[in-house]
Amino acid sequence: MSNWYLQNGKDSDVVISSRVRLARNLLEYNFPNKFLKDESKSVLDKIEEITPSLGYGLKFLKLDNIDDITKISLMEKHLISPDFAMNSKPNKAILINDDENICIMINEEDHLRMQVFSAGLELENLVGLINEIDDKLSGLVNYACSEKFGYLTACPTNVGTAMRISIMVHLPALTLTGNITKVLRAVNNFGMNIRGIYGEGTESKGDVYQIFNSQSLGLSEKEIMKNVKTITDKIIEQERLARKYLTKKPIELEDRVYRAYGILANAKILTSDECRQLLSDVKLGTDLGIITELDDSKVKKIELYTKPGNLQKFDGSQLNAFDRDIKRCEVIKKILAQ
Repeated sequence: MSNWYLQNGKDSDVVISSRVRLARNLLEYNFPNKFLKDESKSVLDKIEEITPSLGYGLKFLKLDNIDDITKISLMEKHLISPDFAMNSKPNKAILINDDENICIMINEEDHLRMQVFSAGLELENLVGLINEIDDKLSGLVNYACSEKFGYLTACPTNVGTAMRISIMVHLPALTLTGNITKVLRAVNNFGMNIRGIYGEGTESKGDVYQIFNSQSLGLSEKEIMKNVKTITDKIIEQERLARKYLTKKPIELEDRVYRAYGILANAKILTSDECRQLLSDVKLGTDLGIITELDDSKVKKIELYTKPGNLQKFDGSQLNAFDRDIKRCEVIKKILAQ
């Protein structure tokens, strides 16, 4: 079985993936930003000790034992945050299973950041799974919790249920028709946030955005889930309407997506950003049934294995930026020929 990020899910033409995250802290220790001398190690040791009791095929991996390319590849799959991957703080680790649909970061902004993932729009099963993991963990450690505020977290915006639901969406038609700003504004008005692909403060690349709830205090998990789903359904509807509008000028649309496909398939040198933008048009063409030479699974493979970290993992070698730009084209040809 291939990993979730290479699969298709519900509404995969617009929704790339869904993620549910819970932030938790252990009662006996300060938050990571206030750690005393050996506290980060104590938290790490405690979690390592209880890992076998958790199940789910989770493996405990210290970040110090993971090479930089693998860290970047985990970041590109959105399994760990850029700050967690790259800052030099000691005593960080992850718990991760073989399918990579469960990843728990230890000593990020909070002691525990539990995350579960799925392709397409998938919320109820993910919330069910993360609550199951959370219940198991709460039987093995003492959580920092308050009757008044709920779960206590390092950042006040996560207090309460400490649940964040993120949906990754591909919105090329809203961008092409010039309606993207209007939609982004509407999302923010509904108590949701929309950001670039690596979360807060990052830009959108290849017309991919992340929608997530900005509030977890005073809302139940059910309400958060319902709100995110309502907004996502609205965005899916708007993007599909914009795509329908684009198909009214079929020759221009076909020309655009096939030009992108032509460059993608035949270029000798491609930067990461250029590749992502071309892929956005190619995915649009594939999803609309215009480009028949490609299917979704190849698009997903190209999308993943042309990113710097995963490109080097795929090739099994360390490459500088220029060599990556050449290798990227070879990898694309290899995937297209499969």
